Amino acid sequence: MNTLMSRALDSAQMAGAQYADIRVVDSRSENIQVKNGVVETLNSSESLGFGVRVLVDGAWGFASSRELTAEQIESVSRRAVEIARASGLVRGEGVDLGPAVKSLGSYQTPVEIDPFSVSLEERLAVLLAADSEMGRVDGIRVRQGNLVSIRENKWFANTEGAFTEQTIIETGGGIIATAVGESEVQSRSYPTSFGRQQVTAGWEVVLEWDLPGNAERVGNEAVALLTADPCPTDVTTTIILGGDQLALQVHESCGHPTELDRVFGSEAAYAGTSFLTPEKLDGFRYGSDSVSITADSVRPYGLGTFGWDDEGVPAQSTPIVKDGNFVGYLMSRETASRLNKVSNGCMRASSWNRIPLVRMTNVSLEPGEWDLEDLIADTDEGIYMATNRSWSIDDRRYNFQFGTEIGHEIKNGRLGRMLRNCTYTGITPEFWNSCDAVCNEKHWTMWGTPNCGKGQPSQIAHTGHGAAPARFRNVRVGVFKQQ
Repeated sequence: MNTLMSRALDSAQMAGAQYADIRVVDSRSENIQVKNGVVETLNSSESLGFGVRVLVDGAWGFASSRELTAEQIESVSRRAVEIARASGLVRGEGVDLGPAVKSLGSYQTPVEIDPFSVSLEERLAVLLAADSEMGRVDGIRVRQGNLVSIRENKWFANTEGAFTEQTIIETGGGIIATAVGESEVQSRSYPTSFGRQQVTAGWEVVLEWDLPGNAERVGNEAVALLTADPCPTDVTTTIILGGDQLALQVHESCGHPTELDRVFGSEAAYAGTSFLTPEKLDGFRYGSDSVSITADSVRPYGLGTFGWDDEGVPAQSTPIVKDGNFVGYLMSRETASRLNKVSNGCMRASSWNRIPLVRMTNVSLEPGEWDLEDLIADTDEGIYMATNRSWSIDDRRYNFQFGTEIGHEIKNGRLGRMLRNCTYTGITPEFWNSCDAVCNEKHWTMWGTPNCGKGQPSQIAHTGHGAAPARFRNVRVGVFKQQ
């Protein structure tokens, strides 16, 4: 591999590149899905290929291939240089990568049980057992479960002297119970919504989640939601968001707007640009004193945890919001240099045939000091909302609306009646400035988002978001009338 990658870099330089890097990616994934007691999907896929990225006179070129041969590597490297020269005909400001990256070493996701070592029969048994338990609940119309295993071997080298090798292993799983009434359809998910929770770890996390042990509860909650009282309509109140819902709130209203390529307008696909323009850095009140947000690629279980990003920049931890103050962006080498800063390792590509983009790593709300029970007891009136059902946010990540699977009324410091079709809305900095309490480390979980879209052609990234329940004052809820 070292010889082949060196050949690519030499070929690119001989063709005129001032800088070049190569990524070789060998990935394998398995996906199992069960629906109403029937195995619907047994999918296994493998992919091997490489991509070469070059700079020629300040312009980028990229080319890739699935044929990992010496001849093809030379051909693709020359093609990348040709594309860079063509790009240079219409380019604007030249590219400055800042300090050289010379990373060396290897990294592997820590796992206790390799998910690929677990037999298909054992994995199916977990899903079928969970399906059976959901089926014990009268009123459940649809029962779904899935498990995902991913292994990615990646090699990286550049003309500055970097050479890294890493193996990233991801494991995910989840269940959904759907109940159908006369005029309502309600679902409950576990461990989180939209199919599954997913982390960088092994099969041991699936055993910890205990899908069969939570299946009957999930089914009962889905049925109970059919006749639960609706969320109050268009009122302003206090809300406490569960950690899984707060993870998506962080993703949409904190992660995307701090991607520096969006700030500069060089990327706007899928999620738009950003209201966090450069003059706000180190001088903008993003949230209350209770709000500290960190971007890191080192915490256990995070889908953004690795050894090096796809520019060879080492994994690290960076404050984004500190005690409410906006202090940092998610950056690449190129975008960081425009602010006279150094990359914090946020460049990632979804495959060997995609050019790296600025992506979220693990963007997390740091834990506070509260126990959840004490936080509820400290709240005279409000709504507890958990598990995302829907979301919408404008193309500058400013105005948003979210819906959750389940809610509970809070009265006199106690959880009360169950509420269905809960929604809340807000404006990003106003919302985060209304946060007056965050729960402690005991309630903090690293949640996985394996479906973050960005770029053209599109790329799906896997990102992590640590969060614990938190309280927000004066939030508008029930913005849609209930039927």
